Amino acid sequence: MQHVACRPSNTGLGALQRQMDRFFQDLTPRRPAWGPHLDISETADEIRVEAEIPGIDPSTVDISLEDKTLTIRGEKTVEKEEEGRAWRHVERRQGSFSRIITLSAPVESEQIEAVAKDGVLTLTLPKRQEARPQKIEIRAE
Repeated sequence: MQHVACRPSNTGLGALQRQMDRFFQDLTPRRPAWGPHLDISETADEIRVEAEIPGIDPSTVDISLEDKTLTIRGEKTVEKEEEGRAWRHVERRQGSFSRIITLSAPVESEQIEAVAKDGVLTLTLPKRQEARPQKIEIRAE
């Protein structure tokens, strides 16, 4: 008995499978190749961004704000040069990263605080006064 291998063709089921693969790839949200994971929270007065940056010297991280666009850039390097050691498996990410966040409200750029502790960079961005909710009192007559 002869064994015949099945190969997808350019027509029929093979073409349909490739079209479905492309369709689902287009639906998948795109993340940067690598970058710190972020948590973003908000109160009436401020926006807080927490970024995981373990193994990264905070002084090498560049943070910039333009209008309502916050950018966090940096680079993580891992030294792997050791005499007589051959690396068999490496999972820790390294290289340059850039995370761009569109803020929900304008912030007071002069009052932004950035603190790095235990591998987490915390940015506290106070909202501008006009972006904060205003309570309006009703006057009874």
